[in-house]
Amino acid sequence: MHINFLGIIIATLIPMVLGFVWYNPKVFGTAWMAASGMTPEKAKNSNMAMVFGVSFVMAFFLAFAMQFIAIHQFHVTSLFYKQTIEDPNSEMGALYKTIMDLLGSSYRTFKHGALHGTIGGFMIATPVLATNAMFEGKGFKYIAINCGYWIVCFGLMGGVVSAFA
Repeated sequence: MHINFLGIIIATLIPMVLGFVWYNPKVFGTAWMAASGMTPEKAKNSNMAMVFGVSFVMAFFLAFAMQFIAIHQFHVTSLFYKQTIEDPNSEMGALYKTIMDLLGSSYRTFKHGALHGTIGGFMIATPVLATNAMFEGKGFKYIAINCGYWIVCFGLMGGVVSAFA
C-alpha cells in the first residue's frame, strides 16, 4: 500500500478553502465572531502568515492521518506489514498478496471515504472541540459552528484521500 501525496496535498487545501466559505460573514462568520468573542480588530492584529502557515501544516497532518481512517487497504497492510517486509515470499506474504489482489480498489471511492471522514468528524473532532469549548465557557452556537465545519472538512478530506486510489 503506497501513500498518494497528490491526494494528501489536495485534501490539505480543503480546510483552507472550506474555511474561507464557512467563516465568511455571509455564511457563519458573523455568528462565529459573536460566539467566540473575536473582533475584526483582533483579527487584524494577528500574524496571518503564521496562522495560515501553521494551519496548512496541521491540515497536512490531518490529511495524512485521514488515509488510515478512510482507506480499508491500509488496515490490511498494517496486519501483515512485518511479515511482508521480512519475507514477502512467506506464507503470510502470499496471504497478504492474495487479500490485496482480491480487495484491489474496493471501497476506494469519494463517497465511501466521505462516509468514514464524516464518522471521524462526529466521533473524533466533535468530542474534542465540544469538550474544549465547554471548559472555555463557549455556548452551543460556537460549538455547532466549529464542529459542523470540522465534520464537513473530515468528510471532504476522507472522500478525496479515498478517491485517489
